[in-house]
Amino acid sequence: MTEALHIEGLCKQYADFQLNRVTFSLPMGCILGFVGENGAGKTTTIKAILNLIAIDGGSISVLGLDHKKDEQAIKEQIGVVFDNSGFHSCLTAGDIESILKRIYKNWDGALYRGYLKKFDLPQNKQIKQFSKGMTMKLNIAAALAHRPRLLILDEATSGLDPIVREEILDIFLDFIQDEAHSILISSHITSDLDKIADYIAFIHKGNLVFSRPKDELAGKMGVLKCSALDFQKLRASEILRYRKSQFGYEALLNDRYAFTRRHPDAVVDPANIEEIMLFYIRGEVK
Repeated sequence: MTEALHIEGLCKQYADFQLNRVTFSLPMGCILGFVGENGAGKTTTIKAILNLIAIDGGSISVLGLDHKKDEQAIKEQIGVVFDNSGFHSCLTAGDIESILKRIYKNWDGALYRGYLKKFDLPQNKQIKQFSKGMTMKLNIAAALAHRPRLLILDEATSGLDPIVREEILDIFLDFIQDEAHSILISSHITSDLDKIADYIAFIHKGNLVFSRPKDELAGKMGVLKCSALDFQKLRASEILRYRKSQFGYEALLNDRYAFTRRHPDAVVDPANIEEIMLFYIRGEVK
C-alpha cells in the first residue's frame, strides 16, 4: 500500500454548498496540508472521510480500506483531532484514559501518560480548567495513545501560541519518521504547513484547485511585481492569476525560472502557500 488516503470524485450537496468531484491522495509516510478559506469544504471533506456524513458520489479509501464498509477497522487505526475538544469539560485526563482504553484495542496507557508528562498536563484536573493550548495537547495525546497509522487534524494548531505550535509540529514530524504513518492536517496557519507539509491540497468553494508536492509549489511558483505598462506586455499564458496594487501589478507564475529566462530583468520572488491561496481566491485571470 502506497497511499494512506485516496479520495476520488467526492461529491456532497447541501442547499447552499457542494463539494464538486474532489480528488486527491495522501502518500504513506507523508504530511498533506489541506488548505482553503472558511467554508471552502475542508471540514465537510474530513467528515466524509470519517463517515460522519453521507456522501452523494465518489469513493474514499483509508489505509486501503473502504471508508463505509470498513469503518470500524479504520477507526482503530486513525487518530482524529478537531479544533474544539470532543471531551466533556468535567472530565480529567485520567478519566479520558479510563474511557478510551475500553474503546481502542491498541490503547497504550504508558504512551498516553508519557505524552501527559511531556506536555506537562495534570491527570486529575478538569478540562474546563485547561487553557486552549493544554486542551489541544490533551486531544493530541489521546489521539496518539492508541498508536494510529493516520492522523487527521482539523485546525489542530488554531489559536495556539507559537511556542506551543512549534512543540506540536515537532510531535507530528516525529510521528511520520518511520514512513509507516501519515498526517492529513487542515489549517489556516499556512506558515505551519510551510514547515512540515510534504503535499498541499487546496480547495476553493467546494472545488479542488490543486494537489501538489509542496516543494514543487515553493520551488517553482513565483510572484512577479511589475508596472502597469510591463504587465500589459505579458501574455495571458505566462501568468496564473494577477492582482492590481497601488504600486502596479502582482502576478502568480507557475514556473518562475522559465519566466525569468524569458524576462531576465523581471522582479520575481518565490511564492509561499498563503500567497498562492490569496491569488486564487482574490486574484483575476488575464
